[in-house]
Amino acid sequence: MKKIILSTMLMASTLFLTGCFITTAISTTFLLSNDRRSSGEIIDDKSIQFVLLSWPSEDKILQDAHLNFLIYNKTVLVTGEVPTAAALDHLTAQAPSQDFKIKKVINEARVAENSSLFNRIKDSAITAQIETLFLDQEVFNPIHVKITTENRTVYLMGSVTQREANFATKIVSSAQGVKRVVKLFHYLKDRPAAEIKRDKQRKIEAENEAKEAERQRQEELLSPAFNWGK
Repeated sequence: MKKIILSTMLMASTLFLTGCFITTAISTTFLLSNDRRSSGEIIDDKSIQFVLLSWPSEDKILQDAHLNFLIYNKTVLVTGEVPTAAALDHLTAQAPSQDFKIKKVINEARVAENSSLFNRIKDSAITAQIETLFLDQEVFNPIHVKITTENRTVYLMGSVTQREANFATKIVSSAQGVKRVVKLFHYLKDRPAAEIKRDKQRKIEAENEAKEAERQRQEELLSPAFNWGK
């Protein structure tokens, strides 16, 4: 009996893990297909972030600092707090050399005591609120705008058109608790042609699916009722 139970548990665990893997793979594929960066650029950004996240703990001057890094297309945004002006200068000087792939560093860190856990929770809540608001609009794809919040200042990065940037900024400005908005966008003259073509194709497919669903519904309404006497 124990063997049967153990086998069942192992099978369930395998199915669960397989399901998680498939879901993650699908989500990753979806994100890659919608991101305006190439897959190589995305990998480079992840690699840079991995290096930077471990850097402060290995640097004696920055060990006591609270730093966050947001990377988009090899441009690094640094936010947070450092204990001294010397530490800030050190951060500015050393950040670009942490990874040869880094093109630009925007240092928005400040000399101050590290933010409290309560303030960090408030910042996270602001970011979550904005991400939710971004989902409730059709002017731009939320994947194209990266967000981080530090001390109620919201920083925005990404490759967007002027119209998309203006609309995103308007949404952020209306969010509760936001003190300031900093735009660090790379501006596109127009949306990529391949993206427009893909969106049109998806719209056509969605319309066709809706028509097919309606056709099937009408057929069911017109079909004879089930004969319970048979």
